[in-house]
Amino acid sequence: MQYEAQSPEDYISQVPEERQDSLKKLRQVIKDNLPNGFEEGMQYKMIGYYIPHSVYPDGYHCDPKTPLPFMSFASQKNSVNLYHSGIYANPELQKWFVTEYPKHCKRKLDMGKSCIRFKKMDDIPFELIGELTRKMTAKEWISIYETVIKKK
Repeated sequence: MQYEAQSPEDYISQVPEERQDSLKKLRQVIKDNLPNGFEEGMQYKMIGYYIPHSVYPDGYHCDPKTPLPFMSFASQKNSVNLYHSGIYANPELQKWFVTEYPKHCKRKLDMGKSCIRFKKMDDIPFELIGELTRKMTAKEWISIYETVIKKK
């Protein structure tokens, strides 16, 4: 589902009540572990974490007016989805996450290229997401992003 929210707080207030506490906790875990150089805001109608133009003036290659996206999360119809560009762009990071996930969650990992889906709110591995959030600095993300873009 898409929400017409102006801020992360506004977004969370619009999701179904039974998900609000989990989203508040997920947001706090990310904010507590987010390395310097990233900012929180709304991107693509989700709560997003990105590198602002003040740090990376070029912005996102698809739309240079948009700050460089890094990670986000959203409440969808059947799940809460966490999107992490670093997992998509860095095979070692993806391998680490896939290996660590079973240590934190009893359910099978439901993951796409950069999307991790949580169908049950009590299965969100907050500690693991905190670790994942700390794993890549803004400088590292810019370097990986520029390497990937230059190859295209």
